Amino acid sequence: MLAKIEKVLSKVLGGSSTERELKRLRPMVDEINKIAEEYKNLTDDELKAKTNEFRYRLKMGETIDDLLPEAFAAVKDTCRRLRGKRWLVRGQEIEWDMVPYDVQIIGGIVLHEGKIAEMATGEGKTLAATMPLYLNALEGKGAHLITVNDYLAQRDCEWMGEIYKFLGLTIAAIYGSQDPEERKKAYQADITYGTNNEFGFDY
Repeated sequence: MLAKIEKVLSKVLGGSSTERELKRLRPMVDEINKIAEEYKNLTDDELKAKTNEFRYRLKMGETIDDLLPEAFAAVKDTCRRLRGKRWLVRGQEIEWDMVPYDVQIIGGIVLHEGKIAEMATGEGKTLAATMPLYLNALEGKGAHLITVNDYLAQRDCEWMGEIYKFLGLTIAAIYGSQDPEERKKAYQADITYGTNNEFGFDY
């Protein structure tokens, strides 16, 4: 009975907070997908050149929020171009077959906005994070992803790293057994993966 009342009130008040949030984000997702379709007409070199273009536009006064649709679209189209490519992840060869779905794009926008994106196992959190990481790395201040253990930090760095490399960014992971020089170099990368323990200790 309570669930029915909540459903009725939700409709009267314009939907639940989640529904309102999804309604707000839908036009952004549509714009990202539209730009990603346009990017299909670019050569690899032209798509790669977008990173320098975005950085130049930031210097000229645009914000990362202004660039969000184009930057997210660049990551999405990079994922498409990497399909079928193979590389090593923790010593095992993988074949890339992922292109962000709308739910992952939504998750990426929510993360960029500093909110919590709750996604179940298998819904693509690792891929969702690549879009805000790329966007925020454009500022040149370093973008950090915190995960739960050293294995995942290194795995995700290698697994998702080809996206960033394609777009001209550097990537590294920090983990417990690194010497100080390796760790310093890892922090100088555009994007750094690590654990809360490692980032916290270094801070």
